Amino acid sequence: MNHVQIALAGFAQRYDLAYQTGLFIRIVVAGVFGYLIGYERKSRYKGAGMRTHAIVAMGAALMMVVSKYGFRDIPDFDPSRIASQIVSGIGFLGAGVIFIRNNSVSGLTTAAGIWATAGVGMAIGAGSYYVGGGASLLLIFTQIILHDVPFLAKEPYRGVLKITTSHYDAVITELFDTFNAEKIKVLNVKIGKSKDGTKMELDLLYPPGYEKNELIIKWSNDKRVDSING
Repeated sequence: MNHVQIALAGFAQRYDLAYQTGLFIRIVVAGVFGYLIGYERKSRYKGAGMRTHAIVAMGAALMMVVSKYGFRDIPDFDPSRIASQIVSGIGFLGAGVIFIRNNSVSGLTTAAGIWATAGVGMAIGAGSYYVGGGASLLLIFTQIILHDVPFLAKEPYRGVLKITTSHYDAVITELFDTFNAEKIKVLNVKIGKSKDGTKMELDLLYPPGYEKNELIIKWSNDKRVDSING
């Protein structure tokens, strides 16, 4: 090997190293934006926080880099094959943070945030720093503004109210009058007998911003109600 070939080989090696360093930086940047998105979730004590979002973003960026640049030696390869699987594959993480309790669903926003964070990582992994960075900031802004601004943040929510009483007729009449006055919709009613009296299970849709704890406290002080929870 002559001096020219040695010089060309050294240049190619340095170029490849610099090239791969640039791709690695994309993964780091994706992790930073994922961390910022996760910080907003962590500040609200959600299940998926900074580490989860950072890893999702870096993983998506890594897979995007491999998908787009890892098969340059193969002619006519499909760079979208791996990338397309990220969108569907990230669903298992989202499913892990969604909980259903008493007909009330929680964790949907965090699950959607994880899915969107994967998109941020994909964009940065593909080299679209502006799109990925802008999308992450927009995502953080959306989560903050729709949570903290009262008229935007509040929305109707479901809950189950369980009451046991030995004065069924009077209690059910006054209870439904309260629902009508406070614009609470009754979606379903289950009534059964127990040794203490009549047991009611009400599936309710509360209006935006309604404090159901006040309703529970009010009726727990009623001597005709043996037990109430929701």
